[in-house]
Amino acid sequence: MKQHSARFPSPIGDLQIICTPEALLGIHFEENFTDVPMGDSALIRRVKRELQEYFKGKRKEFNLPLDMKGTPFQWEVWQALIRIPFGLTVTYGDLAKQIGRPKAVRAVGMANARNPIPIIVPCHRVIGNTGKLVGYAGGLWRKEWLLQHEHFLLI
Repeated sequence: MKQHSARFPSPIGDLQIICTPEALLGIHFEENFTDVPMGDSALIRRVKRELQEYFKGKRKEFNLPLDMKGTPFQWEVWQALIRIPFGLTVTYGDLAKQIGRPKAVRAVGMANARNPIPIIVPCHRVIGNTGKLVGYAGGLWRKEWLLQHEHFLLI
């Protein structure tokens, strides 16, 4: 399947958007850019527009076709992430309970860390059970920025 990418400047550093003609495959932070050829498409432009609206505070939900490659368990966790509302946070334990696996807290954390589409699949909304910001592939400073941007509330 043909993939192409585009660079998107954001308040948390440049992002690499990776798409096929049909779906968004990934978003990478600048220190993790890959060698996917640059390109343009209607979907790339749509992803850029929705990200721009999000960073300007005009968008709280994304409406994009996603193609996330992972195990069935990872996919289950990623779907639960999508359901976390803008401005709210949950703990890893809460997320494990939501998917019906209350003892799988560490596995949920690992699946969260492997989320290929951060921001849009909002893994930044998951925090430690003490309310601390822990574990974000893009760095805790980005997680903190995103949560402040969303004016988060602990639930």
